[in-house]
Amino acid sequence: MTTTTVATRRGPAPARTHRSTRRHLRRIPLYILVTLLLVVMVYPLVWILLGSFKTQDEFLNNPTWALPHSFFNVSNYGDAWSSIALYLRNSVLAVFPALALVIVLGTAAGYALEVMVFRGRSRVLMVFLAGIMIPGQMILLPLFTVYFKLHLNSTLWPLIITYTATGLPLTVFMMATYFRSIPREVFEASTLDGASAIRSFWSIGFPMMRSAVFTIALVQFFFLWNDLLIALTFTTQDDLRTVQVGLLNFTGQFGTVDYGPTFAAICINMLLVLGLYIFMNQRVMRGLSAGAVKG
Repeated sequence: MTTTTVATRRGPAPARTHRSTRRHLRRIPLYILVTLLLVVMVYPLVWILLGSFKTQDEFLNNPTWALPHSFFNVSNYGDAWSSIALYLRNSVLAVFPALALVIVLGTAAGYALEVMVFRGRSRVLMVFLAGIMIPGQMILLPLFTVYFKLHLNSTLWPLIITYTATGLPLTVFMMATYFRSIPREVFEASTLDGASAIRSFWSIGFPMMRSAVFTIALVQFFFLWNDLLIALTFTTQDDLRTVQVGLLNFTGQFGTVDYGPTFAAICINMLLVLGLYIFMNQRVMRGLSAGAVKG
């Protein structure tokens, strides 16, 4: 029995090692840059989380980078939750109705401006785009006057209406862009089958835009939930303040700050938003890629 040995031609081992070393050396600046960015992003979050376990005495007498004496000190979270629960409820009652209106109205407007054919639709789209260019600070005083005369200042309606109005321009523009990726033959076929424009929108257009709707909803949610200027302007009562305005209430009577409960409240708000983003991350990626190409 004859055994045949097949020799595999390989380059010299030192040459391969040298090429690998040079490749890793070229990537060192990239590794350093990524590490710096990671430190810049993660360090404030870790610092706030560690600060939420510290007592007031530790904040005043220990260095800022010192670790808390106990990681089981959850009294700060109890104090924070007792103060922030009402503000979280107000944020939910103000943000989610406005978000629902923004999504429904913005998607319908994007469908009308991109799929339906009528005279002057390009001008209407330019009007919505002009709304993006208007600074929010310019409309606060006129809106406050209008809400005051309508006796809406003691309710959450000023926030819902303002959030809806400020979120619509960007939503309409993005939804019109996403509707371009849907082939027109789909809507033409539904029209030939006897479906009206409203039926085509609810039965075909809206379901096909599910990923885009999730993406825009998440983007608008971050804008509305993290708003401070509008909520601070239109909430004149303590029991109507949103979570961002409520975080300002951790300042004492003479300007002293109770740092432990403040950091704990920030952590509660931050973890809620971060958890939502992690849960919706995959849908957001699919929605962004869906609007990048035209079908």
